[in-house]
Amino acid sequence: MSARSKARKRALDILYGADLREMPLRDALTVEAQRAASEPQREASWLYARDIVDGIIDNAEEIDEQIETYAQGWTLARMPAVDRAILRIGVWEVLFNDEIPAAVAIDEAVESAKTLSTDDSAGFVNGLLGKIAQANG
Repeated sequence: MSARSKARKRALDILYGADLREMPLRDALTVEAQRAASEPQREASWLYARDIVDGIIDNAEEIDEQIETYAQGWTLARMPAVDRAILRIGVWEVLFNDEIPAAVAIDEAVESAKTLSTDDSAGFVNGLLGKIAQANG
């Protein structure tokens, strides 16, 4: 698994954990930063994971608005927590990270959904992120 894939997984863990605990994302990031300081061997994945979570915090309103706009008939509240986290990471990479091609961001999100969520989630994530990428391309 590439360092960026590991970082996405780490960011997903932070987002998912904060969502389940109903904890502010910035607080969850602080907790993870403290843990990361004691794990220098995992620094490569931490740096990009922090960039992802910081980016989601900074652009939360627009990211969630994009998801709600293109998730026909689905609100964020109705989505499984893991899908919300996967989509937020994917939307951030598609819209706000010029270093990652949209196709790569979408593929990574779909793989996460296949591994971590429901049978229908991969198709949902693929379709939703594809629409967002196309509309903002």
